[in-house]
Amino acid sequence: MKSDDNNLKQYSEEEIIQKYMDAGDILSKAREEGKNRVKKGEKLLEVAGAVEQTIIDLGGHPAFPCNISRNDEAAHATPSIDDDSVFGDDMVKLDMGVHLDGYIADSAVTVDLSGNNDLVKASEDALNSAIDVIKSGVNTAEIGRVIEDAITGYGLKPVVNLTGHGLERYIAHASPSIPNRHVDQGIVLNEGDIIAIEPFATDGAGKIGNGPWAEIYSLIAKKSVRLPAARKLMKEVEKYRTLPFAKRWLQSSTKSLDFALLQLEKAGAIRSYPVLKEIEEGLVSQAEHTVIVTENGCEITTK
Repeated sequence: MKSDDNNLKQYSEEEIIQKYMDAGDILSKAREEGKNRVKKGEKLLEVAGAVEQTIIDLGGHPAFPCNISRNDEAAHATPSIDDDSVFGDDMVKLDMGVHLDGYIADSAVTVDLSGNNDLVKASEDALNSAIDVIKSGVNTAEIGRVIEDAITGYGLKPVVNLTGHGLERYIAHASPSIPNRHVDQGIVLNEGDIIAIEPFATDGAGKIGNGPWAEIYSLIAKKSVRLPAARKLMKEVEKYRTLPFAKRWLQSSTKSLDFALLQLEKAGAIRSYPVLKEIEEGLVSQAEHTVIVTENGCEITTK
């Protein structure tokens, strides 16, 4: 579902760029807050809450729930409302987003508590290599090639079925896709494009699949539903527009929440985002920045 721009305040091009830059500045501070909190024995729920509260305190809004994915989890893991798990010897990915009036910054960092620093370096080097080649006129196939070359240079594999992506107002994953491997055909980037570069490296098979649980959802379309609890929940989630939200953010009664979510999903009103796991249970690292493509390079909004 795309946001209805007719119901949104309109901004000049300069104002829009400034909102992207301001969202990125907020995100960089929240990312450091989260990174500094990831320590053995610390609760995942407290870290996620601290990141999201920092975003709000700095004047932004979470563009999606703070993802805290560990070890073979690549993405879409966020704590539940009663999660009491703590960090151990984990490969920890923090993926977070900020929006200002729907204009999004998206960034991720890996904090290694497992003693596999080369895996972290592989995704970071891949991100930096990709940023080095980005400019107006570059083909996304070239970006995928340099990402794959950087990761395989460490004797590791890129996660081939995860990609970077474009960003649009209230849409966290838009076209174009930015491959994390060499592809035969891509899309030419143009000056002014807003994209998130998002390499994932693994010592596993290089592919992910859906895990058995989900804590993140997003609205697809407003639907008519019979169950009163589902109708109430529909009104609550409309405020997130097209952006993902966490189950733990919802105010609805926990007794009826799971059933109401299921009814909305069956009606095609919302979709769930199952945690994504490496298919051979390999460790996964991630690095991500949002950039604005310029004539001769790019500007990193989330640096």
